[in-house]
Amino acid sequence: MVSPEAKKLAEERAARMQAALDLKEPDRVPFTGLGGDVIPAYAGITSYEYEFDFEKNRQAAVKWFTDFPSDSAPRVGLGGLDNQSMGVAFQDYPEIVSGVNSVNGPMNDVLKMKFVRFPGRELDENSARQFIGGKNMEPEEYDQLIADPVKFCFEVIMPRISGGLKDLGSPASLATMARFGLEKARQDAEMAKTMQALMELGYYFAPRGVCLAPLDLISDQLRDIPNLILDLRRYPDKVKAAAEALVEPMVKMGTMSIKAGAKECFIPLHLNEYLSPKQYNEFYWPTLKEVILKLVEAGMKVQVFFEGWHDAHLETILELPAGWGTAYFEKTDVRKAKKLLQGHTCIMGGIDVSDIISLTPAQLDENIKKLFDEMAPGGGFIFSPNIGTCPRETPIENVRAVYEAVEKYGKY
Repeated sequence: MVSPEAKKLAEERAARMQAALDLKEPDRVPFTGLGGDVIPAYAGITSYEYEFDFEKNRQAAVKWFTDFPSDSAPRVGLGGLDNQSMGVAFQDYPEIVSGVNSVNGPMNDVLKMKFVRFPGRELDENSARQFIGGKNMEPEEYDQLIADPVKFCFEVIMPRISGGLKDLGSPASLATMARFGLEKARQDAEMAKTMQALMELGYYFAPRGVCLAPLDLISDQLRDIPNLILDLRRYPDKVKAAAEALVEPMVKMGTMSIKAGAKECFIPLHLNEYLSPKQYNEFYWPTLKEVILKLVEAGMKVQVFFEGWHDAHLETILELPAGWGTAYFEKTDVRKAKKLLQGHTCIMGGIDVSDIISLTPAQLDENIKKLFDEMAPGGGFIFSPNIGTCPRETPIENVRAVYEAVEKYGKY
């Protein structure tokens, strides 16, 4: 049972975030908080324990979010890495997609995905998990992808990327799916316990859709980035047709959680900073824009994580309808983005994780004050680290300095 005080706090936090999404000024600047491998370090456990042991993960999360409270619902449970090609393969079965479109450590013990690495398995017990990608499709297979993306991902790609499913229909692959079902049921039950513990601290949880830009699915898990860049010159028409063929699967992935109450979809971009403006506008933006517009038409806000430098492509965001969602920037200066997008797009970001690691508490305090002086007026701003993970070595005194500065300077 969640206390009335905790419910009230959760409502206040949710309202604060919603006001920013609606391009308004809340009572103070909403703050997503810091997270990542610094959480298990603060709890005194290894990254391996945090990634594989639900009880230790839960205890570490409760300790962190008690001592360092934030406005958005924290990312809880065992961390996962993108596996959207398998999500596409099972897109007609939402109850399965929720378990396979990202893969965490215990899930990977079952599925044996070839493009991910986890601490305590392929990596040192205190390493961060890694997505390494790889080429899993040949250029002559574009026609199969274009003809039927779902069938292609199921019959061709899934056996190539999952060691446990390499022989579809075999006893070994059927045993893998059975074990996967048992593991998913275990994790769902454990996740419910973790969410309950954090709701008692005044956090709210709402489902959220996730999908990719069509060209990112091709570059991340099918062709890999170097080959995809070459394909833009060698097979431009095939690449465009493949990206267009993936629009509907991506929209379906993004909207399938609407029935569960989702009002937002998250799209992390990967290929954007590798492309010139000409390439971006010819190959990448048209289908990404189409996905975003279809999600908005379905009644969702969209949060796009513009990874890397997005400066060269900023003006394309104005092609979206005002209030479409949130532009979350990694390297692009949010001040620059505000000059172009204020009143049109909610802006998220503002502090570089490298600064949190390397600056002094006094420097962090000064930088955040200056940032808020420029970004807070007019609303539509969510303060956040530029990436979602702080490493284990992040100084806790610097973490405290960030949270204290938000409290001091964030009020409207």
